[in-house]
Amino acid sequence: MATEIVTADVQYPGEGVTLRAHLARPKAEGRHPAVIVIQEWWGLNDHIKEVAGRFAREGYVGVAPDLYSRAGHKVTKDPNEAGQLMMGLDDTLALKDFDATVAYLQQQVFVNGQRIGVVGFCMGGTYTTLLAAHNKAITAASAFYGQIVYDQTSKAKPVSPLDAAKRITCPYLYIYGEADGWITMDHVGQLKKVLASHPKAEVKTYPNAPHAFFNDTRADVYRPEAAKDAWDRTLKLFAQHLRG
Repeated sequence: MATEIVTADVQYPGEGVTLRAHLARPKAEGRHPAVIVIQEWWGLNDHIKEVAGRFAREGYVGVAPDLYSRAGHKVTKDPNEAGQLMMGLDDTLALKDFDATVAYLQQQVFVNGQRIGVVGFCMGGTYTTLLAAHNKAITAASAFYGQIVYDQTSKAKPVSPLDAAKRITCPYLYIYGEADGWITMDHVGQLKKVLASHPKAEVKTYPNAPHAFFNDTRADVYRPEAAKDAWDRTLKLFAQHLRG
């Protein structure tokens, strides 16, 4: 029988900003493990909210913070606007917003604050890697086709995800489609080398799968078989390390 869930749009304090998020959780009482779901560059749209709901139906508290809380809570379908919104993010501030999200989860009576995972897609995959390296409260991480190497670092982007990955100690899964037109196989190879000594890290690739192949709202890129396998692997990762 499917797990009954409840959903809500929530707010909590960040540094100099009120952060918004979408929350989905099992209706049953008790303290549940949690998964932070990090958006693509489009914003906190219905697809990302639905993914949070999928985790809730699996018995997790799914929370999807709005990374554009500081930019007026924008949601777009225009790739040019999405690119501008993404480039307008400051990684240091974004990580503080994720820290605030972790703190919010740990304060909730329905969350097991010792069992918090993170999953993200595209831009969210980038931040999944950065957050797994940054916040030791993260128990497991699954990064879907996030950026691995920054073309150059800057005040807003001070640490390349590849360098951050060297500091990841929690179980970590990186998921990649080999037909990705944004992330290169060379960068994936560099990530594999960095993670070679990590006993609980894995890089899983899918032949002929393009960037964003998990997004079932986009018929041009969605690849159901690869998406299902990647989802199953992510659920297995979280079941192993967030339960109990």
